[in-house]
Amino acid sequence: MLESLYQQILLDHSRHPCHHGRPERFDAEAEGHNPICGDKVRVFVTLKDDGIEEVRFEGAGCAISQASASMMTNALSGLSIDDAKAVRAAFLDLVAAAEPDKSSGERVNEELRSMSEVRRFPARVKCATLAWHALARALGEALKGSGGPPSGSVGGGKTG
Repeated sequence: MLESLYQQILLDHSRHPCHHGRPERFDAEAEGHNPICGDKVRVFVTLKDDGIEEVRFEGAGCAISQASASMMTNALSGLSIDDAKAVRAAFLDLVAAAEPDKSSGERVNEELRSMSEVRRFPARVKCATLAWHALARALGEALKGSGGPPSGSVGGGKTG
C-alpha cells in the first residue's frame, strides 16, 4: 500500500511538475545532463534575504528525474540556504547511500522520502539526483555572484 502511494506521488510530480519553467528573474542557473539515459534539467535559483525565494526548473527526461526536480523545488523554495543544503545532503544520502543515516529520512518531507526506493536501482540514482547536483552548482554561482548570502532584496539578478 505504501509503495503504491509513493508510486502515485512520483507519477503525479512527473506528469504535473511544480515550479516548472524558466522564471522571469533569477540569480543563477545550472544545467545537468545524464548522457546515459538522456535526462536534462536546468535549475534556476532566486535568492532573497538570507535564503531561497524560489527554485524552478525546466527539462526533459524520465519520470524519476522530472519528479525529483519537481519535489526538490517544492521542498527548497522558501528555505534558508543552510536548511536547503541540509535537505539536499539528507536527500542524497537517502537515495544514494547503501545504508542511509537514519536521520536523513527525518530531515526530508514525505514526498522526498518516497524517492528512497531508488537506491535499490543503482542505474536510476543519477536520474533522481541530477537536479540536486545542478542545484548545488546554481547555489554556488548565486552566492559567488552576490559575495555571499544576500541581505535585502536581490538586485541585478538575471532576467529570462
